[in-house]
Amino acid sequence: MPELNFQVEDAEAVPLAAAPMLALKLRITSSPADEPIHSIVLRCQIQIEALRRRYDAKEQERLFDLFGPPQEWTRTLRNVPWTEANVTIPSFVESTLIDLPLACTYDFNVAATKYIDSLEEGELPLCLLFSGTVFYATNHRPLQVAPISWDKEARYRLSVRVWREMMDHYYPDCVWFSLPRNLVDRLDAYRRRRAAPTWERALEALLSEVEKEKM
Repeated sequence: MPELNFQVEDAEAVPLAAAPMLALKLRITSSPADEPIHSIVLRCQIQIEALRRRYDAKEQERLFDLFGPPQEWTRTLRNVPWTEANVTIPSFVESTLIDLPLACTYDFNVAATKYIDSLEEGELPLCLLFSGTVFYATNHRPLQVAPISWDKEARYRLSVRVWREMMDHYYPDCVWFSLPRNLVDRLDAYRRRRAAPTWERALEALLSEVEKEKM
């Protein structure tokens, strides 16, 4: 059975996808080197290792919703599940470099999106957990099938700048929120009463009313 190892060498945004997507440049090596790999059905779970970086005061404030006050982070700071990826890898011998596609949501109801958007700069410490199936052959036996060991993983520090530039490309100067239908209906009724031509104008008017009440 071949021994597979995984290493992320780089990351870049996919510019023409239907939705925001990153491509991790994943290097896969196999040993023995002369044992051909026919294909791999690869599954990958990506987690953010929040404990493996530092946070300034502004980031700590933004992360309050996820982890509470900083004095409690020894108890509450934990890994944040981000996304999953599946890819089929064609035949190779010894080593291959593939794109591992990561679909990225901009929904702020998702914990990973809140976490990443809270970071000013620096890096995003990722842990990739691999599973799947490898199809291979040896000189003495026909095609064989084996599972990828559950202990296979890789770590990579993704630049926060890469993520922000990707989101700016797909959603320039915008963010997305998922709201309950009844709340959307109420906001739409308010918009029509105020004869606001857009949602932006309606929300600006509503916020202005709230600010005046506080004065």
